[in-house]
Amino acid sequence: MTDEEEYRGPATLRLDDGPVAVEVRMSARFEPIEGRFRWAGRIDPVGDLRERVSRGLREATVTMPGAPETRVRLSEPDLWGRVRITGAGTPPWFPAVSA
Repeated sequence: MTDEEEYRGPATLRLDDGPVAVEVRMSARFEPIEGRFRWAGRIDPVGDLRERVSRGLREATVTMPGAPETRVRLSEPDLWGRVRITGAGTPPWFPAVSA
């Protein structure tokens, strides 16, 4: 795990009916006026996720190895079955900070 601006790799998407193992490609950018990160990417095709998002599924959480669970927004399935994933704040692939 690193605090790089891009992440490609495994993740666990938690939906209302349980966890789903996925592969993601994501990138982040810092918005200086807002003082926080905005990040987005795509989830590789898996199961019926595209259909569920097309029917209205919009909220989930995602966890990458070594990082905390993060709330995400799901939207815009593409022609290849990949689902868009977006969020704001600390990118979900940044390592957990110990207090």
